[in-house]
Amino acid sequence: MSQPIHTNLAPEFPLPFSQALRAGDFVYVSGQVGVDPATREVVGETIEEQTVQCLRNIETILEAAGLSLDHIVKINAFLSRQEDFPGYNRAYENVMKKPFPTRTSIGCSIGSYLVEIDAIAYAASRRGESRENE
Repeated sequence: MSQPIHTNLAPEFPLPFSQALRAGDFVYVSGQVGVDPATREVVGETIEEQTVQCLRNIETILEAAGLSLDHIVKINAFLSRQEDFPGYNRAYENVMKKPFPTRTSIGCSIGSYLVEIDAIAYAASRRGESRENE
């Protein structure tokens, strides 16, 4: 059985999806875009600014589940423009810690947003930590 995760501190949209669901030791975070949580207005004009905001929105949702960005094991990212990949990578590397999560990044049309990111977090340990008794 899955349990919904919700926080008023992350962006809320009038769309049919949960911010996140916990299923066992995994938390699946729905795609987040680079918007201010209070106003839902896009933050900045660059891929770097919007990437950082996406990751901060994911972080806020994970915190509601008692987790952090260090629990993420998989990222899926969707970028509106192919030419933004270098800036996206720079911003991503500045926010995420090594070892980095596995990742898929795809160029596609996502409307007026430059980037959308979803994540899968593993609650039982942080990236780079070994679990005892494994």
